[in-house]
Amino acid sequence: MKTVNNKFKILKIKLQHIFQLIIGGTLVFSSLNCASNKPDSSRKLIWNDEFNYKGLPDSSKWNYDVGGNGYGNDEAQFYTKNRLENARVENGNLVIEAKKEDWEKNKYTSARLLTKGKFSFQYGTIEVRAKLPKGRGTWPAIWMMSENMKEWPEDGELDIMEHVGFNQGFVHASVHTKKYNHIIGTQKTDTLIVKDVSEKFHIYKADWTPEKIDVYIDGQKFFTYENKEKTYEAWPFDQPYFIILNLAVGGFWGGKEGIDDTIFPQKYEIDYVRVYQNK
Repeated sequence: MKTVNNKFKILKIKLQHIFQLIIGGTLVFSSLNCASNKPDSSRKLIWNDEFNYKGLPDSSKWNYDVGGNGYGNDEAQFYTKNRLENARVENGNLVIEAKKEDWEKNKYTSARLLTKGKFSFQYGTIEVRAKLPKGRGTWPAIWMMSENMKEWPEDGELDIMEHVGFNQGFVHASVHTKKYNHIIGTQKTDTLIVKDVSEKFHIYKADWTPEKIDVYIDGQKFFTYENKEKTYEAWPFDQPYFIILNLAVGGFWGGKEGIDDTIFPQKYEIDYVRVYQNK
């Protein structure tokens, strides 16, 4: 019996050792994952929100667009302000939530956050790690406009990410200028298919220099717009731009194939927003 007990003791010790290795490996893997989601120390970080707090979005960094006037896109939602149901920070993420509810003659509510008046930059790299909503009628975006916007599209627009729910997984990047815009059908745009765009977080990035704008998803470049013509009509991007995060419902594009009311509420989750200075 003593021999059998000793064997069991040895086996128990070995199993404990293996279990510790497995746990250790998991911890190492987790810490590596966490490390990869930290700001890049080799670049100069000039602005960020990591959303490592709870409650309303940080008012020192974010403003709201408020209203239900369609915002030029015939959108169906009312954008609210300081309302946790539509924009809140929880579990390390900014959550912009579109809900089906009546609000001042609109049938849906959502939020549109922007850094206008609080932060803008000229040239640099912006990275946003996000998980997108799903369903017909949703239209989330990461985009930028001129801090000194007087006329659209003359003063420019950069769309880093747009996704319309009726075309699941097709992610679009575009620029709009006086010469190149969707109103006259000349916009410069491209698309990358990301199958799990609503199931997993992905990193949306734009590198902006005086020469060109490159847009990436998870490090894969899929859109480039070059400053070839050297005119304001084609390249108004030599001025400070601010950041916009929003989740629209319907609209001339997002609602092109209608709105599926059974999908709501829908969440647009953002893990972080970071802006780096170009070297």
